[in-house]
Amino acid sequence: MADAAGLLATELERLAPDFIRLADAIWETPELCFEEHRSVVAQIAVMEAQGFHISRGLGGLDTAFSSDAGEEGPIIAFLGEFDALPGLSQEASVAQPRALEPGGNGHGCGHNLLGAASMLAATALARVLEKAGFKARVRYYGCPAEEGGWGKGYMVRDGAFDDAAVAIGWHPGAFNGVRARSTLAVSNRSYRFKGRAAHAAMAPHMGRSALDALELMNIGTNFLREHMPSDARIHYAITDAGGSAPAVVQAQAEALYMIRAPELDEMHDLVARVDDVARGAALMTGTEVDILPKGGASNILPNAVLCEVMHRVMMRLGPLDISDKERSFAEAIRATLHQSQASDCKALLEADALLPVGDGRLPVHLGLRLYDGRMAQGTGSTDVGDVSWIVPTVECGTATWAAGTPSHTWQAVAQGKSQLAHRSMVRAAAAMAGTALELISTPGLLDEARRDHALRRGGRDYRSPLV
Repeated sequence: MADAAGLLATELERLAPDFIRLADAIWETPELCFEEHRSVVAQIAVMEAQGFHISRGLGGLDTAFSSDAGEEGPIIAFLGEFDALPGLSQEASVAQPRALEPGGNGHGCGHNLLGAASMLAATALARVLEKAGFKARVRYYGCPAEEGGWGKGYMVRDGAFDDAAVAIGWHPGAFNGVRARSTLAVSNRSYRFKGRAAHAAMAPHMGRSALDALELMNIGTNFLREHMPSDARIHYAITDAGGSAPAVVQAQAEALYMIRAPELDEMHDLVARVDDVARGAALMTGTEVDILPKGGASNILPNAVLCEVMHRVMMRLGPLDISDKERSFAEAIRATLHQSQASDCKALLEADALLPVGDGRLPVHLGLRLYDGRMAQGTGSTDVGDVSWIVPTVECGTATWAAGTPSHTWQAVAQGKSQLAHRSMVRAAAAMAGTALELISTPGLLDEARRDHALRRGGRDYRSPLV
């Protein structure tokens, strides 16, 4: 194992420059969900050059693919993303908002780094397995449309992950550590009300207001909030208010809802109740409502066995080391953040697995968050959750951004090609590949992870949130 670990470190160092260049190239061509064609072409070209076999069009999606190396043994899967966000165009390495293209796209969630690091981990691991003689297959999944498109859900529904033994991923951010937490299951649904237009003054009795129906639905949903799980969330945007003429009874109105709950079955139950509220609003106003599913994602089923393995690997990697230039840029970014003093105090006082209290937290987290076996409940949502219902899954985070940087901001985009981003991207690849190597080389670990997965699933059926 020690020899294999040394080989892995050598391969990661040798391969890193190629994948850093790939990450930067994807940052420079930010593409929105389901439109990541250039990013996919670039990733496939790199993996083909590394000798991986490519499978395209997974889940019926043009921008979903997988790449495989090896012929025998369990399939070790690495998860990658590469979609950007609208309206976040930003110049790199500049600590002030400065759009490259007004209104353009930007990698505000670090997905240019995410896929590249997972590819680096997969490629380095494949080389080590070949040299060390371990039996395993290595697979990289190119997963599109995480930002609201829920691409992995389509891949899961198509059976793309059914033969994988384990799935390993990561996410850029502001801390280093195992992501030992669940997320909220989510369903996106449009509620489209249809009424009857009329003159609002001369013949109001002839009209049936779709906007009234939509407003009543929103009121009914607000009353529902008192009677749903405390960790659940419901939020909406009115996407069609029916027009701008108040003298016309609105004949159509529409809202897009996001309905979230800690567990997949709780989310499905809550969706049914919101649907009933919409139908009741239509009944009260003499209108009709069409309910249109717009995708969704399952909650993550965390895996304690895999988290423990990944935490051990990250402990062995030790603290991050940054240059004076990286520190100065992080301090410049932090000066633009509207942080409270309390949040900085919390960061300084948070216990760390590698560093004493108060050290190495600001302006960049250099240490490692503690992991004690407990799992937190997150409030966001990701389609990694759907993968985790099918196969044991683990993720880590690394500090690609200055401490306190929120994702989906110009500050995150500005740091996407920084030396810190590159350094932490390679650290993430080392954590993922090291975790995979330990799982492959330690008898019984994969079986333990499967047992933990079965316990957390608890015999429940996976019901796709896409419908």
